[in-house]
Amino acid sequence: MAANFRPLTILLVATLSVAGCHRQTTQSSKSTGKRPDLYIQVSALGNLEYFYDHKLGMKKAGELFGVPTEYAGPADLDMGAMVAALELALARRPAGLVVVGFEDSLNPIVNKAVDSGTPVVTVDADLPRSKRIAFVGTGNFNAGFQGGLKLAELLGGSGKVALLTKLGQSNLGERVEGYKAALAKYAQVSIVQIANTESDPIKATQVAALLLQRHEDLAGIACVEAAGGAGAATAVKEAGRVGRVKIVAMDRDNSVLRYIEQDVVQATVVQQTALMPIYAVALLYQINHLEVPITTDNRAAKVSGVPNTIDTGVIIVDKSNYKYFLR
Repeated sequence: MAANFRPLTILLVATLSVAGCHRQTTQSSKSTGKRPDLYIQVSALGNLEYFYDHKLGMKKAGELFGVPTEYAGPADLDMGAMVAALELALARRPAGLVVVGFEDSLNPIVNKAVDSGTPVVTVDADLPRSKRIAFVGTGNFNAGFQGGLKLAELLGGSGKVALLTKLGQSNLGERVEGYKAALAKYAQVSIVQIANTESDPIKATQVAALLLQRHEDLAGIACVEAAGGAGAATAVKEAGRVGRVKIVAMDRDNSVLRYIEQDVVQATVVQQTALMPIYAVALLYQINHLEVPITTDNRAAKVSGVPNTIDTGVIIVDKSNYKYFLR
């Protein structure tokens, strides 16, 4: 994290300086017919509270750089609808696209965008096999690792635990691996099951309830995606096992924060989500307006001139600080 902070601070200062000058010309560009800067984020699952911070980040990025920004995409996890939204966005010839890389099926449309001259930065979930310019998001292994250390601390270093995830999503798989690595440090902690919530709070409740029935001595539940926390809390409350089953959730939904207030959930791993689109737009803006002289000719040398990966970090939220995260 520290290694990325200073260069990125310099980048933000530089791009903001350029943006200050560019603001004066953006409006006039409309009258001359020149395409003004437009940066669009395309995602899915827009109905989840988690994506509030993505939308907020895009809005703030527009204000920082004096450019129009938009958020688009389906409310549910519909990759076909997300591809359609990307096609519509690309048809508007934006200056850059910010894309949540849910799965590899998005690679062709991302490659099409880049090949047509529209740079793409992925956020939150990466598409490393695509032609995207950079990835901005949580270091997912570390997020899981930090959550695992917190869960082990809550358990006093021993007990059976289960993990809740959405199978098949690469960033969540990395978090699961982080949990495994952290919990492996404790010989008396064992993972008895990894269950699939399908990123659905109702499904998460059902899955957690089954886990509690199957493992009467279950001591902890850890969630690596936003839907799992409230689901696990509901199941634990209904089973009458509050406090006996420790829960480490993921992200900062108000429902999870209220469960922390009630001691049903003991902690949650919070991403600095709003930073992702802000930094993504900063990179895209730099590509369009501020060429850094890495070589004598970056384009010919096939050098992007921007960081390949930026880790926006995580925060462990518990009873000591949860109230500052309530919306």
